[in-house]
Amino acid sequence: MRNMALTLVLQALAAIFLVANAQTIRVANQGDALSMDPHALNESLQLSLTGNVYEPLVGRNKDLSLVPALALAWRATTPTVWRFELRRGVSFHDGALFTADDAVFSLRRAQSDGSDMRSYLSGVREVRKLDAHTIEIETREPTPLLPALLSHVYMMNQRWSEAQGIAQVGDARGAAGHAAALRANGTGPFRLAERRPQQRTVFERNMRYWGTIESNARQVVFLPIPDNEARVAALLAGRVDVMEPVPVQDIERVSAAGLVRVVTGPELRTLFLGMDQHSDELPYASVRGANPFKDRRVRQAFYQAIDIDALIKNVMRGAATPAALIVGPGVNGFQPDVKRLPHDVAAARALMAQAGYGEGFALTLDCPSDRYVNDAALCTAIAAQLATLQVRVTVRAEPKAQYYPRILRRDAGFYLMGWTPSTYDAHGALNALAACPRGEGAGHFNLGGYCNPRLDALLLQVQTQTDKTRRDALLREALLLQAADIAYIPLHQQALAWGVSKKIRLVQMADNTMPFKWMGVGP
Repeated sequence: MRNMALTLVLQALAAIFLVANAQTIRVANQGDALSMDPHALNESLQLSLTGNVYEPLVGRNKDLSLVPALALAWRATTPTVWRFELRRGVSFHDGALFTADDAVFSLRRAQSDGSDMRSYLSGVREVRKLDAHTIEIETREPTPLLPALLSHVYMMNQRWSEAQGIAQVGDARGAAGHAAALRANGTGPFRLAERRPQQRTVFERNMRYWGTIESNARQVVFLPIPDNEARVAALLAGRVDVMEPVPVQDIERVSAAGLVRVVTGPELRTLFLGMDQHSDELPYASVRGANPFKDRRVRQAFYQAIDIDALIKNVMRGAATPAALIVGPGVNGFQPDVKRLPHDVAAARALMAQAGYGEGFALTLDCPSDRYVNDAALCTAIAAQLATLQVRVTVRAEPKAQYYPRILRRDAGFYLMGWTPSTYDAHGALNALAACPRGEGAGHFNLGGYCNPRLDALLLQVQTQTDKTRRDALLREALLLQAADIAYIPLHQQALAWGVSKKIRLVQMADNTMPFKWMGVGP
């Protein structure tokens, strides 16, 4: 009996210790969000972090299916009008109630010139309030995917935003001087408690949250640790509880450690190379008065000079899948029968000669150094492969705090980028990346200026088509057209690899977001 009592006491003490240590979970990443403004940058890490503080009208479940968030229900009342019934009794972190005024304000803000989320609302004609808890969204054309398009458009408090001077997005690249870069007031399960860019960001549990928080954490501390070795060491030493990505060269070592595990899975993101196809003179290149990338033969030559199998083996250590399109498995519209152009240096050299560049030229490849798995190393390896065409590539690898502002102002001629369509539908990727750039948001991330009016016409048909069979056929035609034009050079889909303490439970999302409300300590 005494031993049983002692056991119960020890178990109780252990439980108390567990709860005490469950108050804070430390999460490390190779980079940091550039801003806490939910409309400033359409980038998965930034949306993942701000998505713990702010919420959309329509959310995503653990399996990425659509679920009610700040909208309880929605329906199309006409082919071009959607009505959203808003959740009642929801409070922002400052105590103000969420109303239709906030929803209308947020959608219009996300649609404005400074917003990086404009592509999701490019088809919206008008947003209007019907009553305190009902809004309507009118689109220019029938848009059956509208609820999915809204899943990353987060709601802000209108009065708070106006009082803070952030009714406009301001610098869409996340300038630290903008108040919304450092402050936040959402309805989400965690509130922003401290923001020190490139050092630490502290999130505290929202004790008045309207929904269910499965986490037992009172606080989550986010730590950007760009150095791979330092990030792995912090995990193995117990100084962080979760970190991502695990460098591919360290997966085996981390997996063998006793107190941590590696959680792996497929990722929806596709990495690709973008090329300036708009400028009359290619920036940061030795060619004067011409742009080689305007010639499809040059784009194809670059494509066929790249040995994707060697890149995956030597740079990615096998933790990636070759891509033939700008979308991959798991995205609606993916075409598994489409294959990459073959690696063929001789054919690539012949194409360069036909285009008048048989002696090659020099150019700059812009890459992030803290965004994708082994991103800088990947660019260095690509540069070496392109040397077989006598192309002299200077790799400019920068932290994403410098990289994103550069490429988003279209100050690059050749760049590495990755994309996960938030709708998990190929139309989202094509509309953002391959539509002719227009002021209303379509082609917002078409940074190379590729433009094919035939593709734009197909995308409009896809957007408005309600018959799934016909829509899928149109999607296929659009993807094949874009691939045939070599608007981009597809590379691969990288695998997810998170290093996680064995005391932590979490949900790994295929879009590489990390909802804190599903992360906790214990079984």
